[in-house]
Order: sequence, then C-alpha cells, then structure tokens
Amino acid sequence: MYTTAATFQLKPGFYDAYKKAHDELWPELVEAFHENAVSMLIYHFEGRLFLYATAPSEAHMQRSHPPEVAEKWSAYMATMMVCDDSGRAIVGSMDAAFLFGQFALAD
Repeated sequence: MYTTAATFQLKPGFYDAYKKAHDELWPELVEAFHENAVSMLIYHFEGRLFLYATAPSEAHMQRSHPPEVAEKWSAYMATMMVCDDSGRAIVGSMDAAFLFGQFALAD
C-alpha cells in the first residue's frame, strides 16, 4: 500500500470555503479516487491542514489526479491557501514518525 502525507496553510477566514469545496468534491475527482482505490483524510487545526492518503500503489495515486482536473483543482485551492510567489499552494511533505497497527502494514 502507498501512503502519503502533506500539510498546507489556509488563508485566514477560508476554512468554511475550503470545507464546502471538499463537501461538494467535484464528481470527476470522486470518480478518479474511486477508480484508483484512494482513501484520504484531512484534519484541520488553527488554519493548518494535515492530509493523509492511501492507495494500492503510487501509480494508483498518480492516476487518481488526472492532469487536466488536478491543475484546475490546484488553482481553485490556491484561492484559499497560503501560496508561494508563483501562486501555487505551499505544500509541506511529511515523513512518517510513528506507525502502528494497520498503518505499520502500509509501508
């Protein structure tokens, strides 16, 4: 199983819009996630988001983000997140510090 984790920072006051966007996730993303057996969770704490996702393989994860959809989604998310000078959301990758139970089997 492939796993990944990342962290993002929301712009102040954008949590409700971010939550709504994910509550109404675009059907083409939902379909791509289902087709590639992607599971994802995102936690929120004081404007910071923590994403954890799994897929059967890294190839499945990559296929779940078709470039034409991923680019539009990234641009949409950039309106709500802290971005770099080029306007892209700043994404911090995260290393696993502790694995236990079913998560220990994911590696």
